[in-house]
Amino acid sequence: MSARPTLTADIRKTTGKNANRKLRAQGIIPAVFYSAQGNNKSIQVNETSLTKVYAEAGRTTVLDLEINEDDKKHRYPCLIWDSEYYPTQNRFQHVDFYGIDLDKELKIRVPLEFSGVAKGTKLGGQLEIYREQIQILSKPDTLPKKIVVDITDLDIGQGLRIEDLRMPDGIRASYEINYAILMVTVPGSAKDEEGESATV
Repeated sequence: MSARPTLTADIRKTTGKNANRKLRAQGIIPAVFYSAQGNNKSIQVNETSLTKVYAEAGRTTVLDLEINEDDKKHRYPCLIWDSEYYPTQNRFQHVDFYGIDLDKELKIRVPLEFSGVAKGTKLGGQLEIYREQIQILSKPDTLPKKIVVDITDLDIGQGLRIEDLRMPDGIRASYEINYAILMVTVPGSAKDEEGESATV
């Protein structure tokens, strides 16, 4: 297995809006590390380093967060769990890191990518997409960035539900209701009500 991305962090000694504003002006992003053991830490990370690691890892690749604390470096496997951006800029304002147990499954939401052109659309059908992301269960080191769905063979009147999706090895879809993902409908026909109203 290739080495995980590494991001260095320092303990954040000051908190509050004014303190965080000063950090951001220096190119430092305030953050919180939520430990799997409940020992949460207020931290800060370099904005340039964070942006680089996020471009590589996204939210579904495990990274090593190396926190400098008490003149020691402590390394934690984690995910970038949540983030806040500037309203008018694609720049981080705040980030939450989630410490994980590499031996336990995680439930996480990932996007769907639809591959191919449904043959029913070539005959006049209309592709109705009801879900563009799903929840999955997976060990942290096998989390996919997305689930690719081949729709090439779908004819008019055919669709896919969550249980129809082919998952990569070691990954399971998480759901209670077998909800609709998409359907090739006849133009002008009523949409699949279950597909529109079902929730993940």
